[in-house]
Amino acid sequence: MTYDVAIIGGGINGVGTARDLSKRGLKVYLAEKHDFGFGASGNSSGMIHGGSRYLLSDPQVVEDSCRDSGYIQSIAKNLVFRIPFLIPVYQDRAFAKAYAFLVDTFFSAYDQYQPLKNGLPHTRLSAEDTLGIEPGIRAEKLLGAITTDEWGIDVYRLCALNALDAQAHGAVIENHTEVLAVQPGGLLVRSARGEPHTIAAKLVLNCSGAWNALQKTGLPTGAKVRPGKGVHLVFDARVSDYCLVTFAVDGRQVFLMPHQNESWFGTTDDDFYGDPDKLEVTQDEVQYLFSAAANVFPNIRRYRCFATSVGLRPTIYDWGKNEDDLSREHLIVDHGDNVLSLIGGKLASYRVMSEEFSDRAIKALDLPDIACRTHIDPLPGHETLVDASVLQREFGIEGVAARRLVRRHGTNAAKILQEGARTPGGLSTVCACEPVLECEVRHALENEWIGAPEDLVRRCRVAAGPCLGLKCAQRAGQLYAEHKGGGSEMAREAAIALTARAIKRALPVADDALQVQIERIEQAFIDNGGTRG
Repeated sequence: MTYDVAIIGGGINGVGTARDLSKRGLKVYLAEKHDFGFGASGNSSGMIHGGSRYLLSDPQVVEDSCRDSGYIQSIAKNLVFRIPFLIPVYQDRAFAKAYAFLVDTFFSAYDQYQPLKNGLPHTRLSAEDTLGIEPGIRAEKLLGAITTDEWGIDVYRLCALNALDAQAHGAVIENHTEVLAVQPGGLLVRSARGEPHTIAAKLVLNCSGAWNALQKTGLPTGAKVRPGKGVHLVFDARVSDYCLVTFAVDGRQVFLMPHQNESWFGTTDDDFYGDPDKLEVTQDEVQYLFSAAANVFPNIRRYRCFATSVGLRPTIYDWGKNEDDLSREHLIVDHGDNVLSLIGGKLASYRVMSEEFSDRAIKALDLPDIACRTHIDPLPGHETLVDASVLQREFGIEGVAARRLVRRHGTNAAKILQEGARTPGGLSTVCACEPVLECEVRHALENEWIGAPEDLVRRCRVAAGPCLGLKCAQRAGQLYAEHKGGGSEMAREAAIALTARAIKRALPVADDALQVQIERIEQAFIDNGGTRG
């Protein structure tokens, strides 16, 4: 079979483009080396925001992002959640009153884009009002604050749903499949357990971002990516219901933001020249972020930081600029030989970038114009809003379990629960941190490309919580092995893989208590063969 397009990379741009082109009737193939959202997408700040920081330098980026945020909200209703921003202003800042006036004026200009993304206009608060809504922030020399309005999203689910919709429209989607070479007329690929084989395609679309797959295959890139390393700290509860904006020691703007049932703080932005498959979080990055967080929230170390995340931004290469000043614009590069690349951009504008890339692909294939529908048609399960309390009563599950299931699956939550009700233990809890029900794990294994145990973390957050897998990895490993047709050894290896991922994320922030927990996990799953926990 010859495909119209073969896409390299299963981040949000890759799966977004696959969805767009398959819905337009093209024959689409996509290969992802790891798993959907593994790289920059899943390790971003998880916001489909307007990018107010780019209002002066890249206003088109702001407009595109705000408009796309509105579209994404309409096609993925259950995935999105409002994040109100609180920007404190302190008198110990130079020209504090003038700064407050400028910030107020700046967000007055930003307000013109808010209707595009269903955002509320900004407000200016006194110090008393600010402490009234967020008493945890630093009160000393507080002048007041500015509020604005943005939206967050579950990026891993967003990637999975785009891939599922692409598949539903005929696309062939493969994760854990590495592109070895770009050849005349297609790709040479190899799956995790297979032999190299050729994918015939009329056009190759590169969405590999900072992994720069074309360079590794020997094809001249024509345009370079300047990878930017970004680190977040992850706390096990909401520190605040607001996204608190502050500044690091070097003047960079950073955020302490609520994200689902956690809080994230970040991010760093540093040039990275190493192997993107070997990203590590360093102690200086952790302490840099903690000191910045304490600047706005003095008691931050009283909260339990149990994990880190790290990714690479695929920013467009530019010489002589600080990392923070690099453009978040995107660029389509024609390499010749029927190969195109999409580089740069940001999560918030993924859909419009995918639409533009798809338009370019159709033009390159000399096909008639076909209207894009990705801004109109809902993603799977998100046709309507779902009342989780109805599912809670009908299936006798905990309210939080029903809400989390609806958040991830929308209208498909009822189908998952119905299947669970027909399966012994199907409505039992596998992971109490979320919680995650057994029927959701089974659903992911049967329908969502679970090629490795760690994929379950991204699909349904098994072993993503503060237990680090101690209370859930064993059962999740058993379900994984059962689905794959393996025995106790495969179950043990799967449990170890889940906990190893959690431990890797935890080690950079491990205090004495967290280190004890890590040692318990290692003893339970490695020393004793996974028989405890």
